[in-house]
Amino acid sequence: MDLTTNYLGLTIKNPLVPSASPLSKSVAIARELEDHGAAAIIMWSLFEEAVTAESESMVRFLHHQDIGFGEAESGFLPAHQDFEGALERYLDNIRKLKDALDIPVIASLNGVTPGGWIKHATELQQAGADALELNVYYVAGDVTQTGLQVEERYLDLLRALRGHIQIPINMKLSPSFSSIGNFVGQVAAAGANGVALFNRFYQPDINIDSLRLQSSLHPSTSAEALLAMRWIAILYGRFDGLSLGATGGVHTSADAIKLLLAGADVVHLCSALLGKGPAYTAQILAGIQDWMEEQGFESVEDFRGRVSAISVPNPAELERANYVNILDSYSFSPGVMV
Repeated sequence: MDLTTNYLGLTIKNPLVPSASPLSKSVAIARELEDHGAAAIIMWSLFEEAVTAESESMVRFLHHQDIGFGEAESGFLPAHQDFEGALERYLDNIRKLKDALDIPVIASLNGVTPGGWIKHATELQQAGADALELNVYYVAGDVTQTGLQVEERYLDLLRALRGHIQIPINMKLSPSFSSIGNFVGQVAAAGANGVALFNRFYQPDINIDSLRLQSSLHPSTSAEALLAMRWIAILYGRFDGLSLGATGGVHTSADAIKLLLAGADVVHLCSALLGKGPAYTAQILAGIQDWMEEQGFESVEDFRGRVSAISVPNPAELERANYVNILDSYSFSPGVMV
């Protein structure tokens, strides 16, 4: 049974790729993920704000260490550049993962300024990352900003990075673009090797007792994967050489199989692994293999895209027809959803 797949130009042993999460901070856990079937690993995101804030704080703390102490001309503490910051720790983690693992290691960068993106991306490439995922977390809170301006923000960043790094680039997109298919085409033309659909933004919550905003973490559910499934089915076969990754809501083998049938090259795992541990990767993989055996498929390529827009008898079922059919088929019964 052949489970190999091509992802971002890399040949990997199967379609299961743990997405950016704290699990990748531990080399031991990363080894467990590989041992249980992970075909590649995406590191946790390096945030430009964190790198900048830590660096500025360290400079303020150490730069004036001798003020008021004439005898401390050389300083009581080492120079700030001798301290290992967030970026150095991240680069060191790349090197350690590369030494410890046989699977590709994909760095994840979440930047703010064009200069920061380029500088850090270059350093991640030099540290040995096999590919780079751009985790663009941008909320268009300016009501005067147009959709075109938001798109250009992403595309300008991608073009700039493509001009400076040679490793494959994967762009993690949100579902908030007004014309996702058109924008994915522009992303491909700008030099991306793949897209991940969709970035699962964590929403702020409101504390009704303190009347203040608060952060909240809600794990994904299988139902959330259906949005990515729809769009991957629509986009499959449209853009040559562009990898399609499905992220958000993959909790079972059935979830992964549906996304592969829609046309995904890989499925990303996060909440399921955080909740059940690295060994759960093997359970999902075994479920895919059992299903393939039952269906008589010898490779992933035998069934990838079998339920995409270019393969199903009625592609409209991926669009408005599905909405109409569900509403037409609904019947109300107290306490029962039919």
